[in-house]
This record gives sequence, structure tokens and C-alpha cells, in this order.
Amino acid sequence: MRILSRREVRSLLSLCKRLSSDKPTSHVGSLLAKASAASPESGPATEEKEEEEQERRPRRKPGDSSVFLFPGQGSQFVGMGRGLLKYGNVREMFTAAEKILGYDLLSLCLNGPEEELMKTVHCQPAVFVTSLAAVEKLNQENPTAVESCVAAAGFSVGEFAALVFSGAMDFAEALYVVKVRAEAMQEASELVSSGMLSVIGRPEAKYKYACLQAKEHCESLGLTEPVCSVANYLFPDGRVIAGHQQALDFLQQNSQRLSFIRTKPLPVSGAFHTKLMESATNPLRDVLRQVEVRRPEINVYSNVDGKRYMHEGHVRRLLVNQLVAPVKWEQTLHEIYERSQGKSFPCTYEVGPGKQLGATLRKCNRKAFLNYMHVNVIAYED
Repeated sequence: MRILSRREVRSLLSLCKRLSSDKPTSHVGSLLAKASAASPESGPATEEKEEEEQERRPRRKPGDSSVFLFPGQGSQFVGMGRGLLKYGNVREMFTAAEKILGYDLLSLCLNGPEEELMKTVHCQPAVFVTSLAAVEKLNQENPTAVESCVAAAGFSVGEFAALVFSGAMDFAEALYVVKVRAEAMQEASELVSSGMLSVIGRPEAKYKYACLQAKEHCESLGLTEPVCSVANYLFPDGRVIAGHQQALDFLQQNSQRLSFIRTKPLPVSGAFHTKLMESATNPLRDVLRQVEVRRPEINVYSNVDGKRYMHEGHVRRLLVNQLVAPVKWEQTLHEIYERSQGKSFPCTYEVGPGKQLGATLRKCNRKAFLNYMHVNVIAYED
């Protein structure tokens, strides 16, 4: 598929202006003005200027605020989005996506075929658009949840949806970046046989040592510079390990000795969030230089370190680093929901396909999970 030029992407922004002004995708206007007046109860600000701003503006009570979690690759399924089409702007979002991507994304989401939807080049844009369409549904059915949102985080490609919601990026440009990212990751995956392995371990499991053993095994097979590392920190004793396929095979064959309770290969094309994605960093870095990036107007947390994005340069740099760095999701959840004893938790909405992020929240923080809700992206009768 042909990659659009910068001028062509800019021409698509006029089509998406209404999306931005109506707040389903960027929330820069009045809704965000209300939300940004709040601050999540997750620890002191790290900059003096922010502390001064927070002293001047009213703080929203934790129990009256909300947090949005945006899913990543792997949450997609055929039929997603069917329950969203009746809400304003959703069809326009998919129309804009078709112009940017060069194919009918809505038809792919609704009808498949599944093997096409599962491809990295397709599923990343599909999850991105469907997640922001879910925000539009929530905005129509429960606008208070959107108005009171004080923080957002996204898993891998979900970070782009979180940034669009926060006003840091525009819908059309962010989707174009996601398209370039997905294509670059797909190409990197095709360079070498690699993959990702979901692992649940016993408390005594030593994941880094297991990866070291797997790399030594690969070297004994004659593989030079083998890659095997933790790619996702999901929850206590829950990891995703990624790398060369020979390393993952070793981990599965020796799982009992390594104190792994369960290992399961993930249906992805490559070793995301490892050094094997290095070739994808330059295309992503280049396209991020072309688009406008602003400081998020609510707290958005980075996968790279679990901390809040502070400014536009910070966003650009960490989005590139995210390709080759592990997703620290467990650490991110701790950062968002950390609070003193007795302080109430915000409502948490998983906006997008699947409920995997809710499952990880339940394992990381059961009290926060009590206020968790999922925004359904299919029709209830399905």
C-alpha cells in the first residue's frame, strides 16, 4: 500500500476537523478544559511549575474522577466496532481512516477475514480507531466519565489513542503515524524468525536468568547475537518474553525447570519491544518529526518508564524508545493508582476491544478494579 505524503495527510485534516471539535478523538476543547482542571491522586508533581498550577486550580476528588485505559495489539477480533456505528462521528472516523490507510478498515473490523485483521499492518490501526470510537460511545452515553477523566494510559499502540484523547496529537496525523509504525514493525518482523511468549511463573521464577539461558542455548546452535528478553511486565508473576524463535522454543521445552507455570505463544508476527525492532525506529522517528505533537492536557503515562509525559519532545522520544523497550504496564498501573490508605479510587474505563487490561488491573490492584468498567464495542445482541 502506498504511503501518503505529508501534504496528502495534511489535506485529510480538514475532513477530521469536526472530529476534533466534537471531542470524540482529541478532547482539546471544553471537555478537556474541565478534565485538565483535575489532577489524579497519584503522587506529587515533579516540576515546580506544575505544582503552582495545581495550587491555583481546583482538584477533583478521586472518587469523582476517571481513568481511561486503551488496549493494544492482540485485543482485536472480527466484529469489533459493530456496536459503535450508531454513535455520532464514528462512521466519519472510519471514513477518514479509509482515506489515510488506503483500504476499508471498517469492513475489515466487521467482516474480516480474520487472518488479514490479525496482521500487524492492519490490527494496529484497527485497534487505534476502534478504541477512539469507543470513547465517542462513552461520550454520548456517559459524558461525565469523559469530562472527569484525569489520566490515560495505553498498551503499546494504545498509547497513540491515549495521546489523541489527551489532545497531544490529532486523529488523522496519529493514525498516519500508527500506519507507518505498523508497516515498519511488520517489515522488522520479517527479517528474522521471532515471536512472543506469554509466561506465568511461580514466585521463585527468575525471568532474566531464564532469558540468559535461552540466549546461551541459541549461541550453542550457532546463532550470533541472539535476542531474548522480557517484553511486557503485565502483573506480578506475569510476563511476556520475546526474541528469536529458537530461544522461545527453549523456554517452552524447559518451562518446568525454569519455574514457569504456563507458557503460551502469542499470535503476533515478531519480537515486539526488543532489539529486534531496531530497524523500525528510524521510520517512526522520521514520521513523528513530521506531525504536530503537543503536551498532553491530562496525565498520560508512558510504557517505557511508567511515568507521565512532560512535553512534546518527551512524547516523540519515548514513543520511539517504546519499540525496543519493554512495556512496563504493571509499573504504570502502580503509578496511576498509588494513593494513601483510605483514599478512594477513580472509575476506570477500558475503551476499546477486549478486556485484557481489566484483567491485569485486577491482578495488580483489586481495590482499583472494583471501579472498573469496559466499554462494549460490539452490539449487545451479538
